[in-house]
Amino acid sequence: MHSDWAAAAERAIATRHLRRVWGLPGTLLARSGWPASPGQRVHWHWNYWWQAHLLDCLVDAQERDPTSAREAAIDRFVSSVRVRNFGNWRNDYYDDLAWLGLALQRTGRDVSFFLDELRSGWTPEGGGGIWWRRGDRFKNAPSNGPAAILFARAGDVERARELLDWMEKTLVDPDTGLVWDGLRVDSHELVQEIYTYCQGVFLGACLEMSEMDRAGRTIRAVAAHCAPGGVLRGQGGGDGGLFAGILARYLALAARRLPAGPESDAARSLVLASAEAAWTGAADAYGGPLFSPEWSEPAPAPPLPKDHPARDLSVQLGAWMLLEAAATL
Repeated sequence: MHSDWAAAAERAIATRHLRRVWGLPGTLLARSGWPASPGQRVHWHWNYWWQAHLLDCLVDAQERDPTSAREAAIDRFVSSVRVRNFGNWRNDYYDDLAWLGLALQRTGRDVSFFLDELRSGWTPEGGGGIWWRRGDRFKNAPSNGPAAILFARAGDVERARELLDWMEKTLVDPDTGLVWDGLRVDSHELVQEIYTYCQGVFLGACLEMSEMDRAGRTIRAVAAHCAPGGVLRGQGGGDGGLFAGILARYLALAARRLPAGPESDAARSLVLASAEAAWTGAADAYGGPLFSPEWSEPAPAPPLPKDHPARDLSVQLGAWMLLEAAATL
């Protein structure tokens, strides 16, 4: 059942979003909206890190149901990201680099460039950690969490441990166990916004470092504060459309890796209940299901109102990511 749902989400995104880059033969990239604006049709607005998550979802799908056609599409997609990025992988945002590095690592490609870039983003200011972006003075969970996962999977356990411990001592709320967004280094201001994104990347880093007690604490905090009615809450369109999907990915990983018990059961339940809600609330649209940015609420039937968040690739990707996560359980 969940595999069928994931396959339907994949077909919908492929039909509505995947196109050539600038009409070039052999290229493949996702338009960031549907229906696409003129700028989106020429990939002027393309969102490097959204494409990284689409690649991750393609790898999920290939693991679920391997095909030679999708393997070829993955190769085209990877080369097309470089084409659209003017022949290189560079980006000013360290979190974006970490996400693309993670996706490329899963395809078996060399990620030394990404590891080197992330190492260059670390400084001792603010107690350690990686900056959010070049030229900024903000360090946050969205950059340090995926970087820790990437370093751990690449075998640099020392750097992964350093990043995870920095998040633990700097960003974890001692009262709730939730992970705050980040630290403004110069003013020492803690940005105590609660995003599902931050919970997901911290959980993923804990799992890679076998910090099962910290992972369990995060799952309990998510269940208590981020999932009304047992369904992960959404955070709108734009970048927020990916946040709950990222959390679902690492909750599913926790459900598989944690020892049997209340935390692994809770992680499984959160993913499966969210998948059920997202699928049930989807609207029929060209190519397949159209998902709501808030999984506990129904998606609007097309034609979509102008600027509705369900038009965003990020929202649809977040749901696809959720359904692939559910398929692993």
